[in-house]
Amino acid sequence: MSQTDPITLTCAPCCWGVDDVTNPHLPAWETVLDQAAQAGFGGLEFGPYGYMPLDAGVVGQALSDRGLSIVAGTIFDDLVSPANRGNLLRQTDEICALITALPAPAIHPGQRYPAPYLTVMDWGHDERDFAAGHSDRAPRLDPNAWAGMIDNIRAIAARAAEHGVRSVIHPHAGGYIEFADEIARLAGDIPADLAGMCLDTGHLAYSGMDPVEALRRYWDRLDYIHFKDIDPAVHDRIMGEHIRFFDACAQGVMCPIGRGKIDYPAIAKLLTQLGYGGYITIEQERDPQNRASVLDDLAASRRFLRDTGF
Repeated sequence: MSQTDPITLTCAPCCWGVDDVTNPHLPAWETVLDQAAQAGFGGLEFGPYGYMPLDAGVVGQALSDRGLSIVAGTIFDDLVSPANRGNLLRQTDEICALITALPAPAIHPGQRYPAPYLTVMDWGHDERDFAAGHSDRAPRLDPNAWAGMIDNIRAIAARAAEHGVRSVIHPHAGGYIEFADEIARLAGDIPADLAGMCLDTGHLAYSGMDPVEALRRYWDRLDYIHFKDIDPAVHDRIMGEHIRFFDACAQGVMCPIGRGKIDYPAIAKLLTQLGYGGYITIEQERDPQNRASVLDDLAASRRFLRDTGF
């Protein structure tokens, strides 16, 4: 879509399997930029901390050479532990300093806050990773641990705001902010003037929620959106297995948009009615060793979304 449209579709390095920066099979970050541009995107997310270099000159030139911009940085780490606060704030400072030094993405009609955003996700807990998608058996944080996580999120959002960056909290399958009760509790504990939300249609559906209803319910907090789709046959199978979230992704639970079970025509109708403006990032997590189909998959997702009204 052109920059004059209310919505611009972007992508993220997780489409190439970039989630764990210690994985030895990740593609070079320049390859991700090359293929994002080749796929017709004008923007993408920065990806997990430690993947792209924290050098505004190097990254800025690489983006400029390819006609790309960065629409969000990412905190993907343990938000629960009070002992991790220093690490979280260091990441916040370094990521925000970098993304604000790069050329700013365009502002769209209806967009509440300018990009780039800081997408904040909890991760790194085996007991929740193996319970991803299973609200009935996933352990919940006790009140003190929950309060500690909220304090960490507040600290991240306040620090990002000092850099002029809007934080958006992203419920993520396999983390301690995943299910309907946790999202509702989070919305009550984090004021809207401090941080918004980035809801992800795929994570919502993976975890037993209706993406259309969730987008409607949290509309007043919705600053940014992720799109993905879920293969129903794979999802049904892996829900019967003891499996980590990204191992499920490696088995193909995320598929090109339009080939899964999420009702994107209903989402398009809702977002049109509500007047959403800004960025929507396409994601399709996978094993980085299975990235040969990335360009075809992204083309299929873009084509379907275009035909659906995005």
